[in-house]
Amino acid sequence: MAGRTSAQIAEALTVLTNLMARDNDPAREDEKRLERFLKHKPSFFTGGYAPEVAVKWVEELEIIFEVMGCSEVNKTTLGTYVLREEACQWWKSAKLRLGIGAMMVTWEMFKREFLRNYIPADVKSKKVVEFMKLKQGNMSVAEYAAKFQSLCAFSPYYNTAEAEHDKCVKFESGLRPEIKHLIGFSEIRNFATLVAKSRICDEDGKAKSSYYKAMTEKRGKGQDRGKPYGDKGKKAVESSGTKKRNNGQCYKCGEMGHKSFECPKKVDKCFNCGKLGHRSDVCDWKPTCFNCGEEGHKSPACKKPKKTMGKVFALNGGNADQVDNLIREMSGRMEIETPASGSVTTRLVCLDCPVTVFDRHFGMDLVCIQLSGIDVIFGMNWLIFNQVHINCCEKTVIFPKPEESFQLMSKKEVVESLKEPGEMFALFASLKLDEIVKMDELPVVCEFPDVFPEDISDVPPEREVEFTVDLVPGTSPISMAPYRMSASELNELKKQLEELLEKKFIRPSISPWGASVLLVKKKEGTMRLCIDYRQLNKVTIKNKYPLPRIDDLMDQLVGACVFSKIDLRSGYHQIRVKKEDIPKTTFRTRYGHYEYSVMPFGVTNAPGVFMEYMNRIFHSFLDKFVVVFIDDILIYSKSEEEHRDHLRIVLEVLKEKKLYAKLSKCEIWLKEISFLGHVISSGGIAVDPAKVDAVLQWGTPESVSEIRSFLGLAGYYIRFIEGFSKLVLPLTQLTRKDQAFVWDANCEKSFQELTLLEILCLETDLATKKAKNRSLNAVATELATDFFNVAKPLVADG
Repeated sequence: MAGRTSAQIAEALTVLTNLMARDNDPAREDEKRLERFLKHKPSFFTGGYAPEVAVKWVEELEIIFEVMGCSEVNKTTLGTYVLREEACQWWKSAKLRLGIGAMMVTWEMFKREFLRNYIPADVKSKKVVEFMKLKQGNMSVAEYAAKFQSLCAFSPYYNTAEAEHDKCVKFESGLRPEIKHLIGFSEIRNFATLVAKSRICDEDGKAKSSYYKAMTEKRGKGQDRGKPYGDKGKKAVESSGTKKRNNGQCYKCGEMGHKSFECPKKVDKCFNCGKLGHRSDVCDWKPTCFNCGEEGHKSPACKKPKKTMGKVFALNGGNADQVDNLIREMSGRMEIETPASGSVTTRLVCLDCPVTVFDRHFGMDLVCIQLSGIDVIFGMNWLIFNQVHINCCEKTVIFPKPEESFQLMSKKEVVESLKEPGEMFALFASLKLDEIVKMDELPVVCEFPDVFPEDISDVPPEREVEFTVDLVPGTSPISMAPYRMSASELNELKKQLEELLEKKFIRPSISPWGASVLLVKKKEGTMRLCIDYRQLNKVTIKNKYPLPRIDDLMDQLVGACVFSKIDLRSGYHQIRVKKEDIPKTTFRTRYGHYEYSVMPFGVTNAPGVFMEYMNRIFHSFLDKFVVVFIDDILIYSKSEEEHRDHLRIVLEVLKEKKLYAKLSKCEIWLKEISFLGHVISSGGIAVDPAKVDAVLQWGTPESVSEIRSFLGLAGYYIRFIEGFSKLVLPLTQLTRKDQAFVWDANCEKSFQELTLLEILCLETDLATKKAKNRSLNAVATELATDFFNVAKPLVADG
């Protein structure tokens, strides 16, 4: 008995040992893990071009892995298990290509390769643009939030905790106005709370809409619809038309026993003449034509010639006897509704009646009726014909003055008038063509349409010069808070960001750098996107590449008589930023972080880099027939035949280097051209009149900084003004540190003389002459007199 018991115990121990060994078998653990994974019913991924499906598949698996508590390696094993068909083949090839067949592949490694293959970079960019343009539209808030979250996955910045505020602002900006108005004042900056509140507002609005719709349908289309208040003094009647019909109640008098068309108290009103007691079908009234005065037809159907515009109503009865000789009787009567006397009937018309208004005499046809307190009523046709303006806000009526002629003065008369005291205005006249010159009409230019595209739609090619940002050693990333903007500025900012994203000039960024953005108004009224790179510029090692002196450039133009100027389209954006330095160009907006892949405006070394590249490609032609200043190219020649060859050479270089110009800003085949603040022609070099105007309009300086600004502008033309340093001595003394700011008589005299001196032009030999006792107004006069040659040399005598 004991031996049998021992045998049973030994057998039981053997079975238990086998079970424990089986449980500890790694293969068995993998099977259990796979069984647990499959119980969650993961989706199979078969591949193909479906970016959104790929993103949702990854998100679904990550939720399952989080519940199961899988390690990184097990995540990859389980994730690749549900790959099928093309996706399975891709993973096999990817492991061989990456050489990781025998390595431990983490989930992050797999996900990076997976997303790179099934969500290409162009798809990401399109999704980012779609995300930036996303609006609620006709979607419910729930649908809008789901779409928002789906596209948000393609913008990594909005998935960070730091971007919670910007994410809420972006979501709120896309809501419909009625929902945005309800939650905008709350300034909710928690995304989940914002979605919940928006959903409640949306559902509440739909409930109210359904309620009012049901009430409207319930009311029906009764005659009391739209009349919330009853008439006082009248007997109230029931609003149900059905009940009235059932009990035989009359609509007209409200009594019982008869219907409205049988009502004995019924009084008919004629639709033609408006009188009571008869209907329009038995009315003997006939319409009277306003044009010919005859009965039987109306003025639109009148076959007689139309009379002159200017009919008005009507004369005071007391004054009618003064114009008896002008009064005629029409063949038919005319009934007129007036604001003063109600409905009036008349047959009298006053032909070519004289009327005087503000000493101006008019002749017009007046219909004669009795009026109380009004002499005449001007009709709308007469007001339009005489161009009379009615200002309802100021309660005024403006009658234009009779046409006046202007007399042009000769140059001599203008000079004489300048000697007389009084206020005068200088006029700078110029010719400007309204018609846009077509490319086909420009010789040589028509051969290079590729150089003048309508727009640049892609990043520039790789060039021998790249823009780099070399920082002072030890510099850490700098990030500045965004500036506040108005609603209109935010709309313009979003529009320009979308354009730059489409052109691939910028891209979303997660860089720790961040500059602020502001919008600056251009001369034509549009807004320019500017990045405030001042903090970055402070820590950037400056590029020492020299920019050419403008006066040195002008010295090369002696003898030239034909000119062309080419303005490159977004010049800085035609050079790439070095890959390692792209994160340093990051800027922050309300709509996210972005970084430039092309050279941006506002960075400290951009002019030098671009100037270096332009000098490199035009090195063989500089100072021969080409002058370059950053992105402005001036081509000059001594004859038209020579200019044809020079222009073709420059355009061939631009085409070869894939540099693009803006035709609307280029000036081709001109005898006179504006370049770098000067007007250049075969006769010499003149100052741009706009610069002269800036000096003329300058107010009296009230601080040291304003004096420095004024001297900086006036000093630009130091070589045009004889004795400039002596003239400005009282002003320069005020800029010294140990000098108190006291504006005395000497300062005022110096300032006034400087703003009245003539700015001279350079002759062909670049020699200057003395200028005394002539004002800028005189120069303005000469410019205005000969405006066909605005920039001809103006050199004072003596």
